[in-house]
Amino acid sequence: MIKIFFNYLIFPGFLFSACVGLIAGWIDRKVTARIQWRVGPPWYQNFVDIVKLLGKETIVPAGAKITFLLSPVLGLLSTILVATILGVTVRLPLESFAGDLIVVLYLLIIPAIAIIIGASSSHNPLASVGASREMKLVLGYELPFILSIIVVIIKSAGSIQIGSILNHQINFGSNLASFSGILAFLVAIICMQAKLGFVPFDMSEAEQEIMAGVFIEYSGLPLAIFKLTKAILLYTMPLLLIILFWGRDLTPLVLIAKYTALLVTIILIKNTNPRLRIDQALRFFWGPITALAIIAVILALLGL
Repeated sequence: MIKIFFNYLIFPGFLFSACVGLIAGWIDRKVTARIQWRVGPPWYQNFVDIVKLLGKETIVPAGAKITFLLSPVLGLLSTILVATILGVTVRLPLESFAGDLIVVLYLLIIPAIAIIIGASSSHNPLASVGASREMKLVLGYELPFILSIIVVIIKSAGSIQIGSILNHQINFGSNLASFSGILAFLVAIICMQAKLGFVPFDMSEAEQEIMAGVFIEYSGLPLAIFKLTKAILLYTMPLLLIILFWGRDLTPLVLIAKYTALLVTIILIKNTNPRLRIDQALRFFWGPITALAIIAVILALLGL
């Protein structure tokens, strides 16, 4: 029982993943600042921001439902579960459970659903616009993302167990070392950008248009929880892609190097693209990205 609490609350669960995510968020802000010829914040700025939010008053809009306060907790719990499952699997692949990949995929949808539910229950028209955009975005990126994961399953002899996928790559090479793996990895990176809510897929927040959209009515503790959820996602999403596509060597130093490379890629995409309209994003995901994912699945079936 003590080991379970340690795994979920300390390492590799909540505390560890939140700290890594907040540090990754600082790297994002620092690199962005350097690109814009600014100095950027100190390394502890994101931690300070969370602590400040915890001390702020929580304002609940008139007429808001109970889901307004429950949805941030729901999103945070799901990301903690994902972080724990992935962390334990990296350390001890043989301890992964059957079908854990499907569980992780389900859990990764919950933060977006929590945002949609929370924004909708606030009864703010701008939050409703943001929730509508978030809902459409989820419908857009989930299909190609699932198709990219199917490529991994095909190349791993049909396994839906993350530990088995890792062991398969150790024995036969990374899934990234193939044409289908490269295409699926590119699709997964773009879908990850949307899951994280980063530019060019941040239309549900869009501060210049709808004043933070889905988060416009949030303050204090609930807003801090949402920010922690985003930080943990910034840790878990790249880690998931590394495990599934680039998992042959996951020793600590190599894993850190791979994570940093993927994080920098995310940041560069964020800083070199304008925000898309929601209709443009949907056409992008249901058009070329889905087509690319289907080609990757066909190549995987052909053994390429």
